Amino acid sequence: MRGEDRRIEILNQIKNSDKPLSGTVLAGIFQVSRQVIVQDIALLRAADYDIISTNRGYILKGPNQSSRVFCVRHTDDQMEEELNTVVDCGGIVKDVFVNHEVYGEIRADLNVSSRLQVSRFMEGIRSGKSSPLNKVTSGVHCHTVLAESKEVLDSIEQALGEHGFQVRRIE
Repeated sequence: MRGEDRRIEILNQIKNSDKPLSGTVLAGIFQVSRQVIVQDIALLRAADYDIISTNRGYILKGPNQSSRVFCVRHTDDQMEEELNTVVDCGGIVKDVFVNHEVYGEIRADLNVSSRLQVSRFMEGIRSGKSSPLNKVTSGVHCHTVLAESKEVLDSIEQALGEHGFQVRRIE
C-alpha cells in the first residue's frame, strides 16, 4: 500500500473508532512499524487534520468531541494540581493561551491527557527550560479542554471551581 493511501486509511480508522487507537494497533492493522505510523500521523497533522495523541492512543477532534475554554488563575505551585484535576476528570488539556496587552494572544499546544504527561510537562517547567505563560498576565490564563461529552466538561468545570481555579469559561 502506498503511503498516501495508508494515511487516508489511518485517518478513516481513527475517525470511525469509538475509542482511541494506539500506534501499535494501527501498525498491526497496516503491517508496518509503529515508527511509520508516528511519521504518518505527523504528516496528517501537517495536512491540518486535528489528530490528538492521548495516553490511550490517537483520536481525531471532530463533531463527537466536545471542547470548552476555561480561563483560570492559580499560583505556580498549583499548576500541577490544576492540570491533574482536568485529566483526572477525563479531559485533555489541548493548549494554554494568554491575552497579552501588547502582543495579543500567545498560545502553546500542550495535548496533556494523563498524569504521566502532566508530570513530564512539570519536569520541563521545574528544570527552568521554560516559564509558564501565565507569568505575563499575573497568573490568568486559558486552556482549551477536550472531552468526550459536555457532561465531562461540566464535571471538569465543577472540579476546577472546587479547587478554587475557575475564573470563567468561554463556550
